[in-house]
Amino acid sequence: MKQIKKNNRSCFGELDTVFPKGEDGLRNTPDACLACDDKTECLKAAMGESGGMKVQEELVDRAYESGMIGFWKRWSKKKELYRKMKKD
Repeated sequence: MKQIKKNNRSCFGELDTVFPKGEDGLRNTPDACLACDDKTECLKAAMGESGGMKVQEELVDRAYESGMIGFWKRWSKKKELYRKMKKD
């Protein structure tokens, strides 16, 4: 696995800063982050930690709410995510 370098910026790798939820409940990268030279490494660092699991859980919940997946599929996916979070 490729090692992601840590930057000295205080916001580096913080999920709620570099990929916050908007008013519509969807996550978007702020304009200030798009102008940053370290945006790719920063977002990878944020998604690589438990934040990535959090985003995946949100996706599963949205799919369930929209009717794209059923109860058992949602339960299975969330159980798998919780096991991965507990393992890490």
